[in-house]
Amino acid sequence: MFGRERIEYKTPEQVAVMRRAGLVVADALDAVRARVAPGVTTADLDAVAEDVIHRAGATPSFLGYHGYPASLCVSVNEEVVHGIPGARVLRPGDVVSVDCGAVVDGWHGDSAFSIVVGDGDPHDHELVTTTEDALWAGIAALARADRLGAVGEAVEGVVEAATAAGRNGGTPFGIVEDYVGHGIGTAMHQPPDVPNYRTRDRGAKVRPGLCVAVEPMLVRGAEANHTLADDWTVVTDDGSRAAHWEHTVAVLEDGIVVLTARDGGAERLGALGVQVASLG
Repeated sequence: MFGRERIEYKTPEQVAVMRRAGLVVADALDAVRARVAPGVTTADLDAVAEDVIHRAGATPSFLGYHGYPASLCVSVNEEVVHGIPGARVLRPGDVVSVDCGAVVDGWHGDSAFSIVVGDGDPHDHELVTTTEDALWAGIAALARADRLGAVGEAVEGVVEAATAAGRNGGTPFGIVEDYVGHGIGTAMHQPPDVPNYRTRDRGAKVRPGLCVAVEPMLVRGAEANHTLADDWTVVTDDGSRAAHWEHTVAVLEDGIVVLTARDGGAERLGALGVQVASLG
């Protein structure tokens, strides 16, 4: 875990700039989602996102990050995260996870979604839905928490309930523990870590100014994974399919706001009994 003393707490004015970056990311992902279809390449999706980001006067967070060669991560089927866009053609039934970041005036936003191309396997749809449900449960838990460990507790609770309900066809969903959420602000990745599973450590104290990216990653099989020879793409060892959802969230004096959701998270969080904070 990162040292907690190094957490970068933000002022309301800084959070407002992060909101601008978050809305650029939301626009880019909306455009990408509309483009996902059989016959489209992952490079096509990257070009869509890069165009939206540049038209907004923002900069892609990912492009050039430790040498990463694209503006999106596009991970397909057994690819968990960090898939490099290229010539791969999307096919009916593919599970596609798209991760995007943008920088506005030095402040970052980061978000991801997963989608099944066409009808697909019903259990793949359940994987995508369960991962999204786990994301929102984690964010709702953050709104009520005094310590950051509540996020992982909520995520794991959703996964356990979905498994018990047979949403994965009678086998457990796996939580990928090697990759976790993170603090975000003047850097895309900064303290604190945000695990997607229960830990003995209760985590950093939740207080106004904390900004984090919550991002559960689930698989339909075992969570064991490895990185391909490109040094980026993470795949499941057993070839099971994966899904990834993410939002950037800010803790304010009067609650939380999801910076990468167009409505600030009001609809989903309202259904979970959480009121979204005002950005002024």
